[in-house]
Amino acid sequence: MKKLYLPLILLAMLFFNSCVDIEERYDFKADGSCNVIYGFDMSKAVSVLVNLMSDSVKETPQFSLVKDTTLNFYSAMPDSTQQKMTVEESNMAKSSDLSINMNLKKSVMKVNIKHVAKNAADLQYYLQNLSKIALNSQINAFSNNDKATRTFDARQMVAGQDYYSYDITPHKFYRIIDKAKFNAFLKKTQSTFMMAKAMLIDMPYKVILKFARPVKKLNNSKAVLSADRRSVTLVTSMDEVIKNPAVMNLKIDF
Repeated sequence: MKKLYLPLILLAMLFFNSCVDIEERYDFKADGSCNVIYGFDMSKAVSVLVNLMSDSVKETPQFSLVKDTTLNFYSAMPDSTQQKMTVEESNMAKSSDLSINMNLKKSVMKVNIKHVAKNAADLQYYLQNLSKIALNSQINAFSNNDKATRTFDARQMVAGQDYYSYDITPHKFYRIIDKAKFNAFLKKTQSTFMMAKAMLIDMPYKVILKFARPVKKLNNSKAVLSADRRSVTLVTSMDEVIKNPAVMNLKIDF
C-alpha cells in the first residue's frame, strides 16, 4: 500500500519554492486596482522524479490522477478556519482563487494563486498577509473522497513570501527583502534546495509588473523596463537570490 502513496509523497516534497519555476505577475489598472498572480510550475521537477519511479508506481490510480480546477480560496477552507478569520482576512480570501493543473503522466504540475486587489492599500494588505492566511489554513484542493488525493496543502506554496516588506501607494510599488526572515526561510528549506541541486533542477524566478501609466523611476539594475515604460520584468533564479537577496528589491514610481 505504501507504493500507492509514493507519487503524492514525492509531489509534497515539491511544494516548496526551491523546487519550482516561480512567476509573479502584477497588472495595475487605471482605476487603481491590481490583478496579482503567483504562478508555481513544478513540471520540470515532476519530470525528473517520474523518470525515477518504477513501472508499478506509474500504474497506480494516484499516478493517473488528472486535475484541472479552480477553487475560491475562502470556500476551500474548512468552517473552523473561516470562523477564526477577521473581516479583512475573509474579504482577502474571498477575492482570491487557487487553480491547479495536474497530469503526472504528462509531467504537468502547475498551481496559480490569483487575487484582485481593489486599490493600493488592499494590495499591500494582501501581500503582507497572504502567507499568514495560508499558514493558518488547510485547503482541500481536490474535493473528493479519496484520502490519498486530499493532501494538497497550499501553505507551503506561499510561506516563503513572508520575507518581504512592502510600501505601496497609488503611485509607487516598493518591495524590500528582509534578510533575517529570508535566512530563516533558507534554514527551513535547506534540504529541499540540496535535493533540487542534486537532481539538476533549475529554479528560475520571474517578476512581471504592468502599469496603466509610464514608470517614472525604477531602482533595480537587473530589472528591465519596456520601451513604452509601462512594464517591468525581473528575471533571476533562487540560486542568485540566495547569493544576493537584494536582487529582489524593487522600488518603482509610476
